[in-house]
Amino acid sequence: MLKDPAKTKNEIVAWIRGYFEKNGPGCAAVVGVSGGKDSSVTAALLVEALGRDRVIGVLMPNGVQSDISDSQQLVDFLGIPHVTVNIKDGFDGLSAAINKALAGGDIPGTTELSRDSIINLPPRLRMSTLYAIGQALPCGARVVNTCNRSEDYIGYSTKFGDAAGDFSPLANLLVHEVLQVGEVLGLPRNLLYKAPSDGLSGMTDEDKIGFTYKVLDHYVLTGECEDPAVKEKIDRMHRNNLHKLQLMPSFRLEEH
Repeated sequence: MLKDPAKTKNEIVAWIRGYFEKNGPGCAAVVGVSGGKDSSVTAALLVEALGRDRVIGVLMPNGVQSDISDSQQLVDFLGIPHVTVNIKDGFDGLSAAINKALAGGDIPGTTELSRDSIINLPPRLRMSTLYAIGQALPCGARVVNTCNRSEDYIGYSTKFGDAAGDFSPLANLLVHEVLQVGEVLGLPRNLLYKAPSDGLSGMTDEDKIGFTYKVLDHYVLTGECEDPAVKEKIDRMHRNNLHKLQLMPSFRLEEH
């Protein structure tokens, strides 16, 4: 638990201001708004750091999104400029084009997109959307990453999708710490404590990964986990997804 959530909140706000002073004075911040805790806390921190006029919220349903009202509630609560971009046409068009190419191609054993490809395509389209909107702004913009430390630890994000961004205010906060900061910010509790889900499987994130964030946070902090099977699964997910947290490896040319 954070000893002083208000102090942490103030430190993050100061850090965001410092980032923009060095990397985009006068620029706006573009944030994808899902209506969950991470995007809500991040957007509220940006408003306090930059002012609401410099925070652009982007709602990005893929067709019909049952909880889109939560995203709308957040942008209304914060009073930030926002736009809704439905990515369904882009998703359907690109999926169809790739499937057509794979079906007519000569890649052994591959004739259509896999389930993982289908799940990860929307987050990557959303990140492309955020950068496109940012570059369309006359003042310029920086795209914020909304991932937290708990999700990053097990790689519960899409590489070059929601795992991307120009700066990351929550990357070193575990889920329970994000919630503490959200309480200090006075965010609506229904947004802060909304059960996160991918919107595709019909399952919550905790059901999908097979353990709670409380268990995960405790393990990350202490190395303790009562269930050996859960511990092994967390360790395996961490090992397998470390590539998402590392800079792209590059060949180093030695001096001739």
